[in-house]
Amino acid sequence: MPPAACDVEAATDTQAATFVDRLSVNGVSARRNKAPAVSTGLATYASSEMFEGPSYGKPQAKRWDHILNHESKAREFSSLKAASQLLKTPGLISLGGGLPSSTVFPFEHLEFKVPQPPYFSEQDTKGTGTLVRAGKHDAAEGKSIYDIHIAFNYGQGTGSVQLLRFVTEHTEMVHHPQYRDWQCTLTVGSTSALEMALCMFCNRGDYMMTEEYSFCTAIETAAPLGVKCLGIKMDQEGLLPSHMDDLLSNWSESERGTKKPFLLYTVPTGQNPTGATQSAQRRREIYACAQKHDIYILEDEPYYFLQMQPYTGPDAPDVPPPSSHDAFLQALVPSLLSLDTDGRVLRMDSFSKVIAPGMRTGWITASAQIVERYVRHAEVSTQMPSGVSQLLLFKLLDETWGHSGYFDWLIWIRLEYTRKRDNMVNACERFLPREVASWCAPAAGMFHWIKVDWRKHPLVKRGGMVQMLELEEKIWRAGVESGVLTAKGSWFRAEGDGGKDMLFRTTFAAAAEKDVVEAVERFGKGLRVEFELQECNGEVNGETKVEVNGS
Repeated sequence: MPPAACDVEAATDTQAATFVDRLSVNGVSARRNKAPAVSTGLATYASSEMFEGPSYGKPQAKRWDHILNHESKAREFSSLKAASQLLKTPGLISLGGGLPSSTVFPFEHLEFKVPQPPYFSEQDTKGTGTLVRAGKHDAAEGKSIYDIHIAFNYGQGTGSVQLLRFVTEHTEMVHHPQYRDWQCTLTVGSTSALEMALCMFCNRGDYMMTEEYSFCTAIETAAPLGVKCLGIKMDQEGLLPSHMDDLLSNWSESERGTKKPFLLYTVPTGQNPTGATQSAQRRREIYACAQKHDIYILEDEPYYFLQMQPYTGPDAPDVPPPSSHDAFLQALVPSLLSLDTDGRVLRMDSFSKVIAPGMRTGWITASAQIVERYVRHAEVSTQMPSGVSQLLLFKLLDETWGHSGYFDWLIWIRLEYTRKRDNMVNACERFLPREVASWCAPAAGMFHWIKVDWRKHPLVKRGGMVQMLELEEKIWRAGVESGVLTAKGSWFRAEGDGGKDMLFRTTFAAAAEKDVVEAVERFGKGLRVEFELQECNGEVNGETKVEVNGS
């Protein structure tokens, strides 16, 4: 059985987290009315503390001085960023900053068309979509709290106060962090956030634990920094905490040549490349192991809202969609952030998979100590996400949809990806030879992970001295020649050793559904040729049925 998500618990277990006075969509207006007005000045100071609800006796996060490296500890406030906080002083004339005047910005207004909930399809948007306009001086004219004059100028390392408010409220509604001093700050995407986190925590020679098959860009981000990846074994629910515990409990510095790992990078939902999703219980076990060994967790969750309806098979009726926003949130597997009482999780969120990757905008959530260190780094590197992206996102999410409309969109996305996933799995059931191929319907994400039993290849059965990686390359290249591109599993091995199993990552996210079916058929034909199997002619593979819920 390849690592994948076959049996995922919904967030109905009250042990997942204790939700007290959780912010709701209906409570946002009241919260905002009680909070100070959002400043519409340039480079306005922003902190998510300004928008969070009361902590009601929650614990303070632990301190993490012992894992912050010298580089991170050495970072000081940006002098110019700190001085810009004085711009809000009444009557102050600034001759000290380097902010250009918006009078020389060659943009008077932006206008774009977006869907109006609940009509989200491309066709609906063309017919009934809403035109959204952002002018240069909307704030001064009382039309908005965010405009071109503000967004297109320099800002703070936290990102704009306007968009930060929205993501802070969203984080509280979805995850309701269980300690007092949590904060959010905007990022230019999770890859950048990961690189900055590694620069904060790691020294050359340190190990970062991750799934044995991990996001290759994460591995490639760590390598030039001298950070070595340590693969943790996986099963259908992803990372195995028992293996992590065993490695850490028996770690030998003399044998390994370095200290015990203190950092875990994981993609808990729709993991890339395997598609595995950690159940609520699995996440509790991982968190408990992290507490036992004082591990800090980097929770990378770009696919969190691509959790799909359960797969029921090609001829079974669909599971009804969530009936309300509350039902939708309850159907989500609880995040590691929602379980965190120590402040030992840095969660990375992104708009890349749920809005558009070109936005290059996301956010992290962590303890105030860690966010403050992250912001010091951002001030002298990424500075903030593109002002164009922030303005577009604010106008869409806050002013046009609101939290209610955004949840409607996320539910729609859930159903779209469910249909795409079902199409892929049904095609695999129809065209792939079960004699050598196996898979499990993913519960979230964009990827379908296919295991091929290379030991049944004729060259192996005839006693040939052929290696798995040779056959993997042969099968992959045969697929390319027949018109289908997959990703080799060996590319994703955390420790770069290729592994013992032959696996291929496929995605159902981008290609048209008919093209996905055609590609799977081509891949199936290629496998049958390579393994000298009888052609199936598009029929279902005998009596064998797709694996559902771990069966």
